[in-house]
Amino acid sequence: MEWSDVRIFLAIARSGTLGGAARALHLSHPTVGRRLRALEAATGHTLFQRTADGFVPTEEGAGIVALAQQMEEGALALERRLAGQEQQLQGSLRVSSADWFGAYVLPPVVADYTRAYPHVDVEVLTGTRLFSLAQREADIAFRIVPFDTPDVVQRRLVKLPYGVYVAAGSPEPIYGDGAGFRLITHDTSTGKFPDIDWLKEKFPNARTVMRSNNRNVQGRMCGMGIGIAVLPQVVGNQMPGLRRLNLPAQPPPRDIWMGYHRDMRQLQRLRAFIAMVTHHAENLPS
Repeated sequence: MEWSDVRIFLAIARSGTLGGAARALHLSHPTVGRRLRALEAATGHTLFQRTADGFVPTEEGAGIVALAQQMEEGALALERRLAGQEQQLQGSLRVSSADWFGAYVLPPVVADYTRAYPHVDVEVLTGTRLFSLAQREADIAFRIVPFDTPDVVQRRLVKLPYGVYVAAGSPEPIYGDGAGFRLITHDTSTGKFPDIDWLKEKFPNARTVMRSNNRNVQGRMCGMGIGIAVLPQVVGNQMPGLRRLNLPAQPPPRDIWMGYHRDMRQLQRLRAFIAMVTHHAENLPS
């Protein structure tokens, strides 16, 4: 069984549909279906049961999932190890981060990097999804919590200050009260946000009017006068229409963690990007 066939088998097992597997592998829907039929013909077994809810592994298919995953791990390790030995400053570099970090911290880094290394194509992947470094979905990632996966080289890049913001023309809320004001908070289902807890504690009589998992959305809503928001200062200070409150105390800062797979530590284009982002981080407000 070839690795290309194993990739298709695993993608179908994980997504449960041919369409989902096609999107994951950047292949066409007909190609995935054709390759699956060829694989089943070659092995002499039906590997998936076609149901109304999608593709469900048969007993034979379920029996080889673990073996296929082992083969995947070996192939990815080989791919990472070979990629990590590349010495030329060319090729592609995938960077993963939260939306706000990609929008307000990375642009000057990427601008300087692409000017210095014009033969490297940079792809910035943002959102709440944690892209896998082991599977090379990303080459380097930035997060507000430490990495908890093995084989990841990580370090704290910078401690970013947070601030409390209102629309530029809004009146001043009373610290320790907040009566008559509304709050814009974060969707906390994805984790704990100390800055949001702090905001609610310091303005206990303000009513939460909306939540969002996107700091850009929170800032834009704040600028429209919808409510008080707490934002990383690197975001709030760059957004037009916002005013940062001068309060007796400030929200707790957050650490930004940078991580990459240890097999990639010798990749020259990655090392150059780490040096560039580290230099820029030294000039961020703290």
